[in-house]
Amino acid sequence: MSIAATHGVTLDNGLTADRRLLSPDQFEMAHEVLAKAKAAGLETIRLAFVDQHGVPRGKAITVESLASVFRNGMAMTSTLLLKDTSHRTVFDVWAGDIGFGEGQLTGAGDVLIVPDPATFRILPWSPHSASILCDLYHKDGSFMPFCSRGILKRAVSALEKTGRQLVCGLEVEFYVFRIDNPRLDHADGGMPAAVPETSLLSHGFQYLTDARYDALEDVMDHLRRAAQALQLPVRSMEAEFGPSQFEFTFEPDSPLAHADAMVTFRTMVKQVCRRHGLHATFMCRPRVDNAVPSGWHLHQSLVDTATGRNLFIPADGGTVSKEASGWIGGLLAHAEESCLLTTPTVNGYKRYQPNQMAPDRVQWGKDNKGAMIRGLMAPGDKASRIENRVAEPAANPYLFFASQIYSGLDGLDRGLEAPAPVENPYKSNASALPRSLLGAVELFEKSEFYRNKLGPEFVAYLSHIKRAEWDRYLMTVSEWEQREYFSLF
Repeated sequence: MSIAATHGVTLDNGLTADRRLLSPDQFEMAHEVLAKAKAAGLETIRLAFVDQHGVPRGKAITVESLASVFRNGMAMTSTLLLKDTSHRTVFDVWAGDIGFGEGQLTGAGDVLIVPDPATFRILPWSPHSASILCDLYHKDGSFMPFCSRGILKRAVSALEKTGRQLVCGLEVEFYVFRIDNPRLDHADGGMPAAVPETSLLSHGFQYLTDARYDALEDVMDHLRRAAQALQLPVRSMEAEFGPSQFEFTFEPDSPLAHADAMVTFRTMVKQVCRRHGLHATFMCRPRVDNAVPSGWHLHQSLVDTATGRNLFIPADGGTVSKEASGWIGGLLAHAEESCLLTTPTVNGYKRYQPNQMAPDRVQWGKDNKGAMIRGLMAPGDKASRIENRVAEPAANPYLFFASQIYSGLDGLDRGLEAPAPVENPYKSNASALPRSLLGAVELFEKSEFYRNKLGPEFVAYLSHIKRAEWDRYLMTVSEWEQREYFSLF
């Protein structure tokens, strides 16, 4: 008799067991999820995979259907993998071969999502419902190269084979505004839809003042309580520099746990805010007066798997450790070609400006918030780490974290060393980060490194989607063009 059958319901007798898409431990955990769902009186379960843009997509099922999904997964429309940020399908799905082999992801057919029971969370803002994150496969259960969660799992496994583990800490900035007009007239629908008209919750430019936190406290409390109910490791809540700009930080955790946490956090923030008449955005640089760009700072350290020792702690004289030096060297070596994964939107490149506590070139510095990588390492400090400040908060966390692991590991494998740290990051001779999404796409397309690590299929796939996004951007007449030329010519 299977372990699963001892619970009165057999789960390990379907496709997920046959193709080993869930482990025995996961089946055991799945039974615990079914028991929790029943005890909580849940009615619906939101199943979601995280798409190429880091956006959760999926279906809501009745709680009675969950056991069947654990056995066999759930069909999901394959075109969801082929859309740009306007939700337009940008591949010709009616062709026989759209670039991935005859009949692959064509005809708007189905793929398969398989729930990971470890990600089960009852939603505090919708307590009759819970969410579960899913992994993505072809419909027969075979390997899917475009599953971003799977990409991170493979990167984590590659690092663990070296006897090391990555520990991450997150700092995430975002905005919350009051909705004055939700723009729900019929004419406001579209791809993308009209954005809401908003106003501030508080003024800005009083960074970390208690008065600004107090003005935002009601919203801060709603978000903190929801995050804690979801068991997200929230550490602090801050009133950031911009008007109505927030920052949440998280306690250290593993890459997969924090990637799941980031997806869950962004989803929670947007949905909780909407239910309170608010609009939350993780867009890097919103087009509102006085906006300050939002960043996403990823703290990183390596630990020895066997001993738990932090490998980034410097020697007594302060010399950077061999592991920290190699990791920094790898992140710098691959920073430009990684930008499509760390900064995947047109808007994100408008943050890379000098003298704004945001990076604009490839370099590192000791406790320097203008450098791309900030070193926070001291002899005897068990929290020694680096902070990569390159990413925008709209990035897909699985792809962002995978880029860090593969880049840092390459630095270790090749024996790279960190260059001398910079003092003035905005006057150095370091290479510039890409100035546009197109520049990032071109670097990613040419990257032999990512063709090797992520596969040529994935590089071509993501580049195609992002080129479609860039082409739409170019074809849109901007306010700048109207003001510049409408009266002059």
